[in-house]
Amino acid sequence: MSKKLILFTAVLLAFGFVLAACQSTAEPQVVEVTRVVTETTVETITVEGEPQEVIVEVTRVVTETVAPPAEDTPPADKHLIVCMAQEPDTMYPYGGSMLAGRAVQHGIFENNLTTLSYAYQAQGIEKVPSLADGDAVVNEVEVKPGDMVRDTSDSVVAWGEGVTVENAAGEEVTFDGNSVMMKQMVVDFTLKPRVWSDGEPVKASDSVYSFNLAGEPDTPTPKYAIERTASYEATGDLTLRWTGLPGFLDSTYFTNIWAPYPEHVWGGFSAAELLEAEEASRLPVGDGPFMITEWVAGDHITLVKNPHYYRSSEGLPHVETVTFKFIPDTNQLVAQLIAGSCDIGTQDGLSADNAPFLIEAESQGLLTPYFQTGTVYEHIDFGIDPYGDYANTRPDWFEDVRVRQAMTMCTDRQGMVDNILSGRSEVIHTYVPSVHPLYPAGELTEWPYDVEAANALLDEVGYVDSDGDNVREYTDGTPFKVRLGTTSGNKMREQLTQIFKENQAQCGIQIELYYLPSSEWFADGPEGELFGRRFDLGEFAWLTGVEPSCSLYGSWNIPGPAEDLDEEGNALYPSAWGGQNETGWRNDEFDAACQKAIGNLPGTPAYEEGHKEAQVIFSEKVPVIPLFLRLKVAAARANVLNFGVDPTQNSELYNLFEIDLAP
Repeated sequence: MSKKLILFTAVLLAFGFVLAACQSTAEPQVVEVTRVVTETTVETITVEGEPQEVIVEVTRVVTETVAPPAEDTPPADKHLIVCMAQEPDTMYPYGGSMLAGRAVQHGIFENNLTTLSYAYQAQGIEKVPSLADGDAVVNEVEVKPGDMVRDTSDSVVAWGEGVTVENAAGEEVTFDGNSVMMKQMVVDFTLKPRVWSDGEPVKASDSVYSFNLAGEPDTPTPKYAIERTASYEATGDLTLRWTGLPGFLDSTYFTNIWAPYPEHVWGGFSAAELLEAEEASRLPVGDGPFMITEWVAGDHITLVKNPHYYRSSEGLPHVETVTFKFIPDTNQLVAQLIAGSCDIGTQDGLSADNAPFLIEAESQGLLTPYFQTGTVYEHIDFGIDPYGDYANTRPDWFEDVRVRQAMTMCTDRQGMVDNILSGRSEVIHTYVPSVHPLYPAGELTEWPYDVEAANALLDEVGYVDSDGDNVREYTDGTPFKVRLGTTSGNKMREQLTQIFKENQAQCGIQIELYYLPSSEWFADGPEGELFGRRFDLGEFAWLTGVEPSCSLYGSWNIPGPAEDLDEEGNALYPSAWGGQNETGWRNDEFDAACQKAIGNLPGTPAYEEGHKEAQVIFSEKVPVIPLFLRLKVAAARANVLNFGVDPTQNSELYNLFEIDLAP
């Protein structure tokens, strides 16, 4: 008889128990614990008189005696693995702005400041300067002809012919050949005693070097604050002073400190050379908790503890190494996270689309997802005042505020949140979320989803369906048919625009949807459809932040030709085609409230009052339909400690030095 392979399973159950040894408190306890062990073996048995091989799977419960390790036994090294979808383009902070790059840079360079929960906190500096504490002051200075100033249009110019400034008394004055007294800010900063990873101390002069480097034409960084700086200087080994141009009262003056970079290493390179130099872009010397030891393109980056980290005496960082693995495929990233091959999955690799699966994985105890409303909000904008010939292509549907209010009430925004974001975000009623400290709770107009009220309001306006085809008409009989555009290739926007279309049909408004590549949709005016003000309805997202962005809706920010003048000869579009208020909405009360806010400094009553007043007006007049906040989505294994996602801190790895792994 030929041999047969017989598979049978013998399950042997042995019942164990846990015993705690009764010993004196001076001795470590010895504990008996039980665990399940499954083993597979090959055995030979006799079947019908012949020996046969069988596979036996034995499951048994065993009891083991476990004693804690001796006190002098060092703990096992901790190795953190972070999985992200994208590979950074550079480690040079002035060379790129990828979120993936910032995540790794948080391990290499110390943060001067963090921006947690719509506020600022000191990290690599001793404190956040403030007017109240005296390390920020506003002086009155004499400005002579030819001196550089910030004028009333926020331009940097020499005090001279045709220039208008705000003097120290708060009055607008135009150059008359004389000197003028103006306000000037001075802010002092103190660095903590940080150390570069090569052992050299960080100096205030490294920050001045960074400031000068950022100002170089070949360094691709914003120059706004630099251009409005009168001087930035080291006043000691670790102390710095920023002085603004006369007339520049910066509401975020306490952020005008430049991250120090290693002049002793980078100083031998030009600004252009640093963009490619390995010493900056691949293996930089930093002052953070870790340093790069390996970068395998397309695969991973490895960091190890910086032996010179200035907080090492505090036991920081908690882990020995950090490996950033690049996994472009979301399914693979999640699979490796669940399998334990990753400890953290970052937000660049996860999205709201993954929410149902992540929630289910959480219920099974496989991982912990993090859903955090961020600072990006989706909205549908009304083309209230189209530009040029486009204004003649359709009726003026949206000039009447009641139409905008009705269409807002006819939009099921909570339904969008529930269906698209698994209910993990929130409907917003202004351009900042409800958790913002400047949110005017209880004062806003919060338009409900109320189809009946919306239809009644449209009837009141006079847009009625006179021919029974379920589409309302303008007063001249033109059907209320408008187009809604947004970016192509975005599943979330496809979903929300489809919901919006179905919602508006309930109110007799016919919506035609269309989608354009981002490069076309966001193209500058006058050619661009959105910012050329040649649209009916437009859906996209704006970024809010610690400072409420009321200026997005100021009339001075409407895009248009710089040469167009109003009846008094003033520029109708002072922001030219770079303006961002593409709705064309103008409201004098809103403008005044917003200017009141941005014309005063944080901490003053006028600053808070202005921001709140502007939001109250915005919520009533609805120049746009605020929809919801986008989600930041990340995930981690259950044993990852001190990890989280914050609404206003861009990267979730800002505190990499604190992240730990439980045994």
